[in-house]
Amino acid sequence: MKEFGFSPADILIPRDGIDLEKWAVVACDQFTSDRSYWNKAEAIVGDSPSTLHITLPEVYLEDSDKEERIKAIDSTMEKYLEEGVFRTLPSSFVLVERKTGSGTRFGLVGKLDLEEYDYSPDSLSLIRATEGTILSRIPPRKEIRKNATLEIPHIMVLISDEKRLVIEPLKAKKDSLEVVYDTDLMLGGGHITGYLVNSGEDVDGVMKAIGKLHDSLDKSNPLLFAMGDGNHSLATAKSAWEDMKKTLSPSELENHPARYALVEIENIFDEGLMFEPIHRVFFGLKSDSFENALRKHSSSFRKWKVESFDKAWNEINEKPGRFMADDGTGLVVYETEGTEKSLSAWTIQSVIDTLLSEDACKVDYIHGAKETLSLAGNGNIAIILPDIHKETFFSAILHDKAYPRKTFSIGHAEEKRYYMEARKIVR
Repeated sequence: MKEFGFSPADILIPRDGIDLEKWAVVACDQFTSDRSYWNKAEAIVGDSPSTLHITLPEVYLEDSDKEERIKAIDSTMEKYLEEGVFRTLPSSFVLVERKTGSGTRFGLVGKLDLEEYDYSPDSLSLIRATEGTILSRIPPRKEIRKNATLEIPHIMVLISDEKRLVIEPLKAKKDSLEVVYDTDLMLGGGHITGYLVNSGEDVDGVMKAIGKLHDSLDKSNPLLFAMGDGNHSLATAKSAWEDMKKTLSPSELENHPARYALVEIENIFDEGLMFEPIHRVFFGLKSDSFENALRKHSSSFRKWKVESFDKAWNEINEKPGRFMADDGTGLVVYETEGTEKSLSAWTIQSVIDTLLSEDACKVDYIHGAKETLSLAGNGNIAIILPDIHKETFFSAILHDKAYPRKTFSIGHAEEKRYYMEARKIVR
């Protein structure tokens, strides 16, 4: 059966007896400016087997001991394999049920064919980036992947399955499937349950349903899988594969494990899937400098003070071109006119590009409005962006190619995908 880029994988999960609440750690591109979160995670995990010991949180990516951390990660991966920490689910999918404060949603873990993925802005491939890929972020991540035995992904990929053909039939029969993990998640992450999908009937059902989605696409612009989260992780896997394939024979190219990346696909029409905007913080920047840069990317703007977050939030979602800001003196709503594109995230990204080119400040992309606003003041400006509407998500990608980098997130920061499954990427 033709795979259309997605297929079952040899999935590794922790064996019986492993403390799963200590094993599963939130995706490392969350809390990128909050070391206290990772200190709490380390205190919970201690020396227990955990994905915390085999991933590198981005908060440490620029530390002087990065190389030592990477070597320790590689060594720990080998140790976990040798000591039998993992159980293998051969040629399988895993149906994931995730219960969070935002609701319950379902996903399906399998592998994507990197030959069907292209993260370039003008890509027409089956698998595409949905946000701008920052090429400078790939090399340091390739250093982490270079000698790794395993991938432990947090990549979530969206399908537009309005008829609910792919995942929902498995959801309906979950009670008849084997539970392969079932655990609370640390630090407010909710609860996840994994169900084994490996029968011929169920696997064929998934593959046929994906085939129907594929057959319904515009043949000149066939977007089947759109990145939901972990774009730079998938781009890193792709870049590493492009390097490796130059050294392989034709037969090795066909089935080398590094040709694939383990991901979770989710239906954008899942009622439990909530889109959250990713916000921005300008560190060491005055409001006058921010507004001078904003003038370069809009013909005009107006602004007004707002006394409450809820009122400001409603106002920025009433009309395109709006966002809110706080420099420590209170919330302000901005409304821009004459911008290149209507999406506020594009305008703010243009401002970021200008300010960074002038070395005027530093910028971070923050998950969660509360977390973002907590960084306002003391010379910092917090920018809160409006909602992204999932109903028009795929059509926007088809029309505009991609959103600006780090425009949206799926769920709140603590409700993101946690590292649970792994896969060997070496022979």
